[in-house]
Amino acid sequence: MTENAAETPVDPRLLEILVCPLTKGPLTYDRERNELVSQKAGLAYPIRDGIPIMLPDEARHLEP
Repeated sequence: MTENAAETPVDPRLLEILVCPLTKGPLTYDRERNELVSQKAGLAYPIRDGIPIMLPDEARHLEP
């Protein structure tokens, strides 16, 4: 388990309403990496201290 995964989890109600800031598409929660993933944008947004960081500059690019 990574250090990020041990951090505070995100409120499930928040996960239901969040969308990708670039595509406005749905996000999936990756528990192992503690990220919100936008397949359409090819980005994974980190979650720090239970707070999703929804900034494209902070997101990790997904491998094709």
